[in-house]
Amino acid sequence: MRPSKLKKTLSKLYVQVLIGIVAGILVGHFYPDTGAELKPLGDLFIKLIRMSLAPIIFASVVVGIARMNDLHEAGRVGVKALLYFELASTLALLIGLFVVNVIKPGSGMNVDPAHIDSSAIATYTRAAHDHSMLEFLMSIVPNSIVGAFANGEILPIIFFSVLFAIALAKLGPRTAPLVDMLDMFLQGMFGVVRIVMYVAPVGAFGGMAFTIAKYGIGTLASFGQLMLCLYLTSICFVVVVLGVAMRLSGLSLWKYLRYIRDEILVTLGTASTEAVLPQMLMKMENLGCSRPVVGMVLPTGYTFNADGTAIYLTMAAMFVAQAMNIHLTLFDQIVVMGVLLLTSKGSAGVAGAGFVALAATLASMHKIPVSGLVLLLGVDRFLNEARAVTNLIGNGVATIVVARWEGAIDLDRARAVLNRDPDVGGLDSSREAPVPLEVALPAGSHR
Repeated sequence: MRPSKLKKTLSKLYVQVLIGIVAGILVGHFYPDTGAELKPLGDLFIKLIRMSLAPIIFASVVVGIARMNDLHEAGRVGVKALLYFELASTLALLIGLFVVNVIKPGSGMNVDPAHIDSSAIATYTRAAHDHSMLEFLMSIVPNSIVGAFANGEILPIIFFSVLFAIALAKLGPRTAPLVDMLDMFLQGMFGVVRIVMYVAPVGAFGGMAFTIAKYGIGTLASFGQLMLCLYLTSICFVVVVLGVAMRLSGLSLWKYLRYIRDEILVTLGTASTEAVLPQMLMKMENLGCSRPVVGMVLPTGYTFNADGTAIYLTMAAMFVAQAMNIHLTLFDQIVVMGVLLLTSKGSAGVAGAGFVALAATLASMHKIPVSGLVLLLGVDRFLNEARAVTNLIGNGVATIVVARWEGAIDLDRARAVLNRDPDVGGLDSSREAPVPLEVALPAGSHR
């Protein structure tokens, strides 16, 4: 490879992140003491991204809705998004349930519940006991909007943003200067994110080095069958279910995955979808999806459309039952799936949300001991990477589907961007600025 071509390849963000991930695996495996001390690198990157999430979500939602000509459009988009979220989550749960029953990754472990020390999961079981669906619904309304912004609580911020945007829209043209100012502020925040993304390879390196150093590659072998089940099921869900959704939307899944490869690798390295939310907002808008749809669907999907988490929850619950030789009838499994549809939403925003949802589900069933979650502690970090990447891909597809359903996407532009047409401005490198929707969408398009 010529030096100039090599330099151009190495300058791409996804290549740098991939190098960081590989280097992190090597350091964590061969120098575990050093790897364990690199955790702050990953944590610092996540903090840098999180500091920008609240203002970006607020400005995106407010600017998008306030500039709508018809407020009924906002309600229509919200309803369509929720319908899609529930359909996708249900399909994810069903696929996970089918695969775990066929492969049975927990069979043969013969774990005695009486010999399990459940002290390691006390935090999660307490959170599950204290966190109900009613409390989740109540938590959507913040005690203080300042507190919601300070703590980075996504749903309360979205709730306030929608109310504020509706209020501005009702006040009419005189609010235009404020909306324009918020739009300029949003572009400035995107600039901050582009600067922060320069350290993404370092964050991926630190996060992966710590994970391998703490849990060891040996953990992968111990729970290899469960991990293989989850990764294969996630791939199947992305290729089949999300592939069909993209085809119905008139776009190519493979080209879309290539388009967000930077974000996929950053998510893989940090096991956090929050790390790439600002970038995904820019990329979905650059793809031709209208700003209101992007601003409402993408952040809300982080709570209500966790496809990867849905797959994981079903598999984890059944894995624990199989490991403890607990037979569940078809009716019992359907009940587990129904409860998971609720608890997976009710645990949103809680630390260790996956474990909290599992604990709440098992506690409500009274058939599978909650203490069985201890079996998943060692491998959970590796499983989290698969579900995080699936969640990321699923939320991007959800945004495209809802935009297509609403007629709020410029398909010609989307195809040109995905085909990397040089005549169309874009975000092939995640450090470039997005093309504003006012330019990207043709006259008369939904915004």
